[in-house]
Amino acid sequence: MKLKSLLKQALGFSGEKGLTKPEQISLEKKPLTTSLEQNLAELHKTFDLCADIVFREVTINCEPPISAVAVFVDTMIDEKIGSETILKAILQEINSLPSNVQITKSNATKLLNNRLLTAMSTKFAEDFQGLVDFILKGGVAVLIDGSSNALVCSVGSPQGRAVEEPITEPAVRGPRDGFVEDYHTNLSLIRRRIKSSKLKVELLEVGAISKTTLALCYLKGIAQESLIEEVKTRINRIKIDVVHGSGVIEEMITDQPFSLFPLVQYTERPDKVVGSLAEGKVAVLVDNTPMTLVVPTTFITLLQASEDYDNEFLFASFVRILRFIALNIALLLPAITVAIMSFHQEIIPDKLLGIIITNRKELPFPIYIEVFIMEMFFEILREAGVRLPRTIGQSVSIVGGLVIGQATVNAGLVGFTPVIVVALTAVASFAIPNYAAGTSIRLLRFGLIILAAFMGGVGIMMGLMFLLFYLCGLRSFGVPYLSPIGPLSFWDLKDTFIRFPWWAMLTRPHLTGEKDPVRMDTNQGPTKPSKGRDDI
Repeated sequence: MKLKSLLKQALGFSGEKGLTKPEQISLEKKPLTTSLEQNLAELHKTFDLCADIVFREVTINCEPPISAVAVFVDTMIDEKIGSETILKAILQEINSLPSNVQITKSNATKLLNNRLLTAMSTKFAEDFQGLVDFILKGGVAVLIDGSSNALVCSVGSPQGRAVEEPITEPAVRGPRDGFVEDYHTNLSLIRRRIKSSKLKVELLEVGAISKTTLALCYLKGIAQESLIEEVKTRINRIKIDVVHGSGVIEEMITDQPFSLFPLVQYTERPDKVVGSLAEGKVAVLVDNTPMTLVVPTTFITLLQASEDYDNEFLFASFVRILRFIALNIALLLPAITVAIMSFHQEIIPDKLLGIIITNRKELPFPIYIEVFIMEMFFEILREAGVRLPRTIGQSVSIVGGLVIGQATVNAGLVGFTPVIVVALTAVASFAIPNYAAGTSIRLLRFGLIILAAFMGGVGIMMGLMFLLFYLCGLRSFGVPYLSPIGPLSFWDLKDTFIRFPWWAMLTRPHLTGEKDPVRMDTNQGPTKPSKGRDDI
């Protein structure tokens, strides 16, 4: 308990009283008045020093004339659509009303909404809090003198980044569209794939200042209600001022704060999200980021690529087996090399051992120092390649690895063995489809190298046993992280190390899709032609 309290104090959770909660800085729900001047004075006070807020004053042509003001953020709306749907209706279309329709201050707002405006989405705001929130989300508010309600309209927004192929998750075969920063567009990409009313979308808001919109997506009748409620509870528990991106939400809703492995999956691919929803999972779309969160997740899921389900099942299974082999190489090869050359030289063939001894007799550092240095050097090159512009990032990584690696060998600082091992490890690490899982493997690799340097093979086995115990204890929204392997679910193994044919995957995963376990009817597999049709 003392250690836990010290850790909380070190992280700033010392339990000070009187701290202002983020939600307390929100504007009070002060009702609008019938005086346009008072309403504008309050809005001008709220939007003081906000140069992008526009107050467009207009006059409704009636007897007597009525003053009105349109308020909007000029950088967040489509001005052409706003002019056509709102200003034109107020200034021109009002003359087309029948002569028996009288416009007064009391009915102007309702009449404008019901008979003149052509905007698809309209509603009324009765307080300043709702009015300000709507304006800052890219809407247009129309305030009319004599009305205690403001008419707010959605008129579209400037075109953002176009839908294109995801950069972080490319695929040889499969869809080429990926999520963008606008959650409306992302929802449309999901809705195009699931044309059913079972696809439910619930909007939540997080961030007292940023007021970031989150879209909670799930399939009604397939996703478990307990999982949906748990996700909403964790999101509603977040009290923060600004949400920078989906990474903030991920850290706030994860099961364990200091996990070595990602307990929340993120993706840019709509097809992967749709596949997860069909298995009973829940997706969280965060506005202003293309990364969609999917919960719960498992370790096996992080090693699956979207094109595994587009390719023929034999090829997909072969690639998955290669991927698991690459995972073991990326995790264990440097540590095994250090253990063998430091403690277990007897298992090396005599001819190979002679070559290694001849190469290493003049080297200044032990093998574990060389491997550690080369691994650190490669990680720096990888990070440099990511941060540099695309046109030169890949060239720097390749040229840097070749030139510096060859130079260190020629200079006699390291032997050829660490260079070969680190190169093979790097290639194997690129086969892991999930970047976060690959980062976890990279971190664990350094720990196993240190254990191998001090205790050889025994140290590696101790590290792997600790890793296995740790993984067995992880949970993602209550789902065991190693499922369906631990605990073992025999029928769910059809989509783990290998992928069964689609016509054989009749049921959904047990732990997430048990509410509606049947995915398809039986006897869906290919059939031979009937008798008498062999000549076709």
